[in-house]
Amino acid sequence: MFIPFDIRRVSRRAVLAVAAAVLTAGAHAAIPIQHWTLPSGAKVYLAATNALPIVDVQIDFDAGGRRDPPAQAGLASVTADMVEKGIRASGSEPAMDQNALGEAWADLGADFDAGAGSDRTSFTLRTLSNPALLDKAVRLAAREIGEPAFPEDVWKRERERINAAIREANTKPATIAEKAFSQAVYGTHPYGLDTTEATLARIDVATMRRRYEQLIVPCRAKVSIVGAVTREQAGEIATALLSRLPSSSACTELPPVPEVAPLAAAKEERIAHDSAQAHVIIGQPGYRRADPDHFALTLGNYVLGGGGFVSRLTEQVREKRGLAYSVYSGFSPGLHAGAFRIGFQTRPDQADEAVKVSRDVLAKFVAEGPTAAELKAAKDNLIGGFPLLLDSNRKLLGNVANIAWNDLPLDYLDTWTARMNAITAADIKAAFARKLQPDRMVTVVVGGGKP
Repeated sequence: MFIPFDIRRVSRRAVLAVAAAVLTAGAHAAIPIQHWTLPSGAKVYLAATNALPIVDVQIDFDAGGRRDPPAQAGLASVTADMVEKGIRASGSEPAMDQNALGEAWADLGADFDAGAGSDRTSFTLRTLSNPALLDKAVRLAAREIGEPAFPEDVWKRERERINAAIREANTKPATIAEKAFSQAVYGTHPYGLDTTEATLARIDVATMRRRYEQLIVPCRAKVSIVGAVTREQAGEIATALLSRLPSSSACTELPPVPEVAPLAAAKEERIAHDSAQAHVIIGQPGYRRADPDHFALTLGNYVLGGGGFVSRLTEQVREKRGLAYSVYSGFSPGLHAGAFRIGFQTRPDQADEAVKVSRDVLAKFVAEGPTAAELKAAKDNLIGGFPLLLDSNRKLLGNVANIAWNDLPLDYLDTWTARMNAITAADIKAAFARKLQPDRMVTVVVGGGKP
């Protein structure tokens, strides 16, 4: 059977797929970031580069899970997912279901996505910078952002799919451990909310629409743009993408979300589970992304457990004692103090020893900091690998959006290497002492015995 073949469509897709892979880090090394505010109140951040004929856009709103009512945990995530399930009719423009949208984006050789995390709801657009294609892609993205249909029949089907996924995940020790850890670390803070079948049952499309109208408004948007466009074009793109959202004459501040409360004492939870491996998480609230200790904590964590086979945890837990195949540590900073954690899997009969060794390694590192050799090795690796964080339009977009979202200096990328180089062992020791309390950690062990 003969299948019609559109060589122009294939060529556009090929450019989008291959171009990012051939973009070199040097192309981004000195790209200045421009910033201005639109009449709507939206803030625009632009890194203009002609290295590729591509435009990448990310729009962020303060509409993440931290804004969910506890009884409707998961609202942000499912609302963002439903944005891509169809758009309503507008004037002479017809409604489009999910299939029609997929075909329209394929015809343009462009990509559009919506999603929500703990802090923000984000929309991303990737398209070629060819004026005709760019204009059509922006108009279609504007419709998805401003005119989502939230079809009820689709939501009912999606809810059943998500419920099935939740039921399956809840049988896995990794999921059980993560949920117990989050609840113990975050308590009543929204970061610890758990999406369940019960919370999803309280969410309907009317709830989604209300939430969307309240939080997804132009005056609260942060628009990051990377690619082959001028400042004037970037402003036009941002304006057009937000043009179908309801305008607001007064952009009121959203109510503050309380900070994550520090732990008052150590907590330990052991959950029986018939699994071959015990899943272990040790940790506590960490720090906010805007914290000035960020560089010292990032560098120090590489030495502690973020550097893979060269980290202290791997050396002591895996190499010297064979207690786990892999072990890691890491921070997850956000608008609030995201968790610090140490994680690994081990045989249930070795769990107590592995927990003790991990705690001892952490306590020693917090008390003493890194050695000179460890510090040099960490700097060499992180600084040497920094260009790889900027070697595509998409990666650069993520960095620009990070600057926009966290109100970081516009020269953040240009000064990153110098700031990392300036960190001393004393800086790391002091930062870890300020942020971590090894004697007040949460420890969750799942595994060993039947539930």
